[in-house]
Amino acid sequence: MAYAVQWVRSLVFIVSMYLGMLVLGIVFFPWAVVSPRGARLACVSFCRWVRWTLGWMVGLKTEVRGEVPTDEVVVAAKHQSFLDIILIFGAVPTGKFIMKRELLWAPILGQYALRIGCVPVDRGKRGAAIRKMADDVAAGAAQPGQLIIYSQGTRVAPGAKAPYKVGTAVLYEQLGQDCVPVATNVGVFWPKHGIYRKPGVAVVEFMPRIPSGMERAKFLAKLEAEVEGRSNALMAEAGFHAKD
Repeated sequence: MAYAVQWVRSLVFIVSMYLGMLVLGIVFFPWAVVSPRGARLACVSFCRWVRWTLGWMVGLKTEVRGEVPTDEVVVAAKHQSFLDIILIFGAVPTGKFIMKRELLWAPILGQYALRIGCVPVDRGKRGAAIRKMADDVAAGAAQPGQLIIYSQGTRVAPGAKAPYKVGTAVLYEQLGQDCVPVATNVGVFWPKHGIYRKPGVAVVEFMPRIPSGMERAKFLAKLEAEVEGRSNALMAEAGFHAKD
């Protein structure tokens, strides 16, 4: 019975989330067309709406830990669900994502993503996609902010494993910026698929930055070790223990 009640609460939350996206998208559209500032305010308002409704509708509280970067850095994050996108973007002042190109076709989401400076990339084309991504980031460098990339390239469920892709290291080298790793446990509560949202405390944690200038292989090894290690600790804090 308790599971059924929580499932219904989760469904109501999901409906309210997408309704909020629609309303905010329409209300802010005229401003977003003429100014990226309008688009960014719409996205920040949506993040706040989701966090607020998630707490009282589902019983899922959210926390952002660590020192949030305000300068121009590469933010290399663990990706478990849509919730980590919301928490990270809502925390940094001028975030812009490396995002899969298919999202451009998503109503409201795709259009607003372009307005705030997100960089669409083709997945699965390896070297060509990495070169195109690097060129597009360089072309958009005039729009300052925190460049957010998911180093595994996709959502990875708690306990699952996926390699860290070289694209993060390419951007780290090309931009000559520090990298801020981000760990999370949000997938324990908000899964990759399905409706059910589990009560608890979902966390994203900004970790100590990795200074610019590190050699590529060492950088990727350090990034993976730190993000995976801290994410496992956060998941254990939430009652989930990854298997070796």
